[in-house]
Amino acid sequence: MNQQHSKEKATTSALALAALGVVYGDIGTSPLYAFKEAFAGGHLAPTEPNVLATLSALFWAMMLIISIKYVWVMLKFDNNGEGGVLALTALANRSAGSTSRWKLLIATGGIFAASLFYGDALITPAISVLSAVEGLSVAAPALESLIIPITLGVITGLFLIQRRGTGSMGKLFGPVTLVWFAALAVLGMISIAETPSVLRALSPMYAITFAIEHPAGMFLLLSAVFLALTGGEALYADMGHFGAKPVRLAWYGLVCPALLINYFGQGALVMRSAEAAQNPFYMMSPDWFMLPLVALATAATVIASQATISGAYSITLQAMRMGYLPRLFIQHTSDSQRGQIYIPAVNWMMLVGVIILVLEFGSSGALAAAYGIAVSGTMIITTMLTVFVTLMMPGRARLPLLIALALFALLEILFFGSNLTKVFSGGWMPLALGLVLFVLLATWKKGSSMIAKQRQKLDIPMEVFVSSTHPDVPRVSGTAIYLTADPKFVPSALFHNLKHFKVLHEQTLFVHVVTEDVPHISKQDRLEVRKLAPGMYDVALHFGFRQEIDIPFELEGLSKRGVSYEAMSATYFIARSNVVDGPGGLPSWRSALFSWMTRQSEGAASFFNLPPNQVVELGTKVVL
Repeated sequence: MNQQHSKEKATTSALALAALGVVYGDIGTSPLYAFKEAFAGGHLAPTEPNVLATLSALFWAMMLIISIKYVWVMLKFDNNGEGGVLALTALANRSAGSTSRWKLLIATGGIFAASLFYGDALITPAISVLSAVEGLSVAAPALESLIIPITLGVITGLFLIQRRGTGSMGKLFGPVTLVWFAALAVLGMISIAETPSVLRALSPMYAITFAIEHPAGMFLLLSAVFLALTGGEALYADMGHFGAKPVRLAWYGLVCPALLINYFGQGALVMRSAEAAQNPFYMMSPDWFMLPLVALATAATVIASQATISGAYSITLQAMRMGYLPRLFIQHTSDSQRGQIYIPAVNWMMLVGVIILVLEFGSSGALAAAYGIAVSGTMIITTMLTVFVTLMMPGRARLPLLIALALFALLEILFFGSNLTKVFSGGWMPLALGLVLFVLLATWKKGSSMIAKQRQKLDIPMEVFVSSTHPDVPRVSGTAIYLTADPKFVPSALFHNLKHFKVLHEQTLFVHVVTEDVPHISKQDRLEVRKLAPGMYDVALHFGFRQEIDIPFELEGLSKRGVSYEAMSATYFIARSNVVDGPGGLPSWRSALFSWMTRQSEGAASFFNLPPNQVVELGTKVVL
């Protein structure tokens, strides 16, 4: 018993160490820019009362939003162990039952939150790496002109290595981030020891008094304070990789104390020297440690960026599985871990976007204006979805939770409103990007749904087809496998096959993939077989929305279900749609957009991992 307990404890500790880089990389690099932004632009003078008010607001915001909402409450709202706004959307959708009105609202909120996530995923590498390399202007002012080139070089290198996988480099994430958080704590403690009076900011009264005396100033200050919370959504999204317990252990045991000590250390420095407000993080460091700190900070921001890039891959995969995006080429970069993926289309678009951001904004301070809107918007949607799931829960324990969620929502609305003041300073960018992506995701979902309905009107019901024995159609040896989106109707590829070749195979399998509202389906529950007629079978393959789909691999289990199956003698028949504009459907611009997205979609053969030399593809025309 003790041995097993020790083993579980060791495993939890190892996962907590690994979680440092992946889960807390984003929020862990916020000290590079969050506190200094409170005094940037001249809106707030770096006086002692203002420093104490800023630290007080930051401390209590972090306690309420991160320590309580995300680390304690949100980690309880998992979808079979998975977190993130799309997993929560699936959970809320399941809670809604058959109420279509709620399902539409839930889907709309989830899609928009996912769209905003991409804005965050673009800004994080830009602002994080840029803020780290900006330390050169403090450590070696002569090298200031190299800040942008070095930033672009680091970012480009990071995106270029994605296709090779990050498994080997990922082993360093935990230890490097551990050193980073230790450095944060040590630098902060040294500064606090010189000015211990800064700890008075632990009292909420400094923030409350400032808000009463300067309500407009506090409203503006909230957008800077919010920069210290920007990793909250990433924390929730990445919980599935490690589980709730290691994530909580890492936060309460190391990350939260280290971050707060560093923020208070920066505040203590500014209280001693108002000029330090220009870059309090680096000015806390002794001269001999300045360049090593720049190197360590750059490594930490690369890790934070890697976690965000991986998150963009994961949410893209989830969106594809849930029908919000067309099929994109996915490369699996690990032989042992199926979750490590690389999506070239996402990778190169993100690289171009991040480079444009760095060149356009030029500094972490300018980028900070664009950063908070995307994350605060996602946070509000996450809270609203959680409220809905809570309302659907049985029992009386809901009331305290709903009161807490109402408090979180109020704070997040204030943060969002404060960030909206920066719309014309760069905040428009994530909103515009989110709106464009929302249109893309919604158009694909709507177009796909319309195609499915159109096919239901045109295609023959499966029952009608099976009931006719087709005695006049010759049979050829082998197995024909038809991929179908709806098992109730005969796939169009079969009609084309009969039209052109005028034969049926001795054995016909109608295979359809069912993506469930859960992240994973166990191996024994994945394959479902139903006999339709002699030699004809309906085969359902059930997958979670985070699982890789490999149809040939799953069909190997047919022999155990009493179906004769020879993989080498099977032929896969698939239909590829050619979308054309038609009356009474989507508006012409959305129809053209859907058609373009269809052309970008990866073929079913490679997406489902079908053997290329056993696939026959037949084209069909679809009018929207």
